Amino acid sequence: MEAKTKHLEFIQTTINRMANNSFLLKGWAITVIGGLLALGFKDLDCRYIFVSLFILSFFWILDGYYLHQEKHFRELYERTATKKESEIDFSMKTEKCEKDEDWFDCIFSPTLRVFYGGLLVVHIIILIL
Repeated sequence: MEAKTKHLEFIQTTINRMANNSFLLKGWAITVIGGLLALGFKDLDCRYIFVSLFILSFFWILDGYYLHQEKHFRELYERTATKKESEIDFSMKTEKCEKDEDWFDCIFSPTLRVFYGGLLVVHIIILIL
């Protein structure tokens, strides 16, 4: 039982790291985009806003990637939890995931849509003003 517990700990650590990376990305997105929008609004220069739109899409896609990876590791955790002790191989490969959710679906998951969609709405409002 010790090998199974250790393997599950490895997987859980990876899941936590993915979630932490996603959290940090959101913080950086707010900081960088907020700064660029403030500069664009202060200087009345649309170039800052278009650059921040590009950066917004970059952060959104990268956050979707982390969510996609996190889902794969959650499935690996579930598969490992149901294995017998003798079947534990300490594999961290997620290629065998049955619920191979499309990366595109993760990018437009409800949580990311609300967060990054909200930032996109702010961009549109500023561009209209």
